[in-house]
Amino acid sequence: MLALVVYASLYPFAGWRWPSGNTLWALLALPWPPWLTALDEALNFAGYLPLGLLLAVAALNSGWRMHRSLLLALLLPALLSYTNEVVQHFLPGRHPSLKDWAMNTLGAAAGALLAAALHAGGLLQRLQSLRQRWFLRGSAGALALLALWPLALLFPTPVPWGLGQIGGRLRELALAALEDVPWAEEAWALLAAPTPPLQALSPLAERLASMLGLLAPVLLAYAVVRPGARRLVLALGALALGFIAMALSTLLNFGPVHALAWLTPGAKVGALATAVVALPAALLPRRLVMALALVVLTALLALVQQAPTDPYYALTLQSWELGRWVHFHGLAQWLAWLWPFFAVGWLLVRLSARESVS
Repeated sequence: MLALVVYASLYPFAGWRWPSGNTLWALLALPWPPWLTALDEALNFAGYLPLGLLLAVAALNSGWRMHRSLLLALLLPALLSYTNEVVQHFLPGRHPSLKDWAMNTLGAAAGALLAAALHAGGLLQRLQSLRQRWFLRGSAGALALLALWPLALLFPTPVPWGLGQIGGRLRELALAALEDVPWAEEAWALLAAPTPPLQALSPLAERLASMLGLLAPVLLAYAVVRPGARRLVLALGALALGFIAMALSTLLNFGPVHALAWLTPGAKVGALATAVVALPAALLPRRLVMALALVVLTALLALVQQAPTDPYYALTLQSWELGRWVHFHGLAQWLAWLWPFFAVGWLLVRLSARESVS
């Protein structure tokens, strides 16, 4: 969570320079901006609320007293926010703001107070007991990935639920890294050579990609729960989150009228196919489910790399890069690009673990 906050605060990590005419002591004093942007204030508040909540919950679960837990959940985010705001002096396009720091701190305080209320009502203990009953040991990584999956879907995808299209970005990074490197001239020329335009995915490939993109988190959820009806409950939850996240992403980009424009025939068939596969998969052993999830993620990555950039998709990306979502753009795009790879990494680690996972 700390890494996500830092990334969102300092993206795009480029163009570092010392602000001319400023001393170090002058940079430590954050200005109060004259403008008021309700969206930015809401995002600053909401971005730090989970951080304060998680810090307070972790401290309380570790046996800390209430006042020490609340103090940690308030001071650490406040210090982190202040550090990020000061560092923004060195990034062009970012504007350090005392107002942002205040909203971040208020968000962390709200999260800490929410944790205190949950603890006082005994809900934290019940949630911990519920987690122990529902989920297997070593499930924290998968649960974190499942929590991040809807956030990754907020970034525009080439096909519904089609995360992991990072091929073009990797090519750009490789070109930048090999440029003007004497011993890599041939490799750079090979990468820089024009490639034939990608052809549109066939209807079958589009349906398959949609199914794989939705099936992957379902199988990941199955990997942390024993076979049975509980898996079906998690599958329904994943399906609901997938639909809500796609609708919210489309709503943010094109307005409420077009919130369901993403629900193409291919997406409908993909969702139906996911439900058909998820039902019998709920009875499979855990190790077999994880192996199946690896196959699904690998096939998904292979398909989405072949999906072309249609005009509407390109327009949507431009609105993220240059429009109102510019500060959320970096975090969301990297989640969308890397989520399948993180899921593959977790599955490989769990499959190679020595303890029993059956």
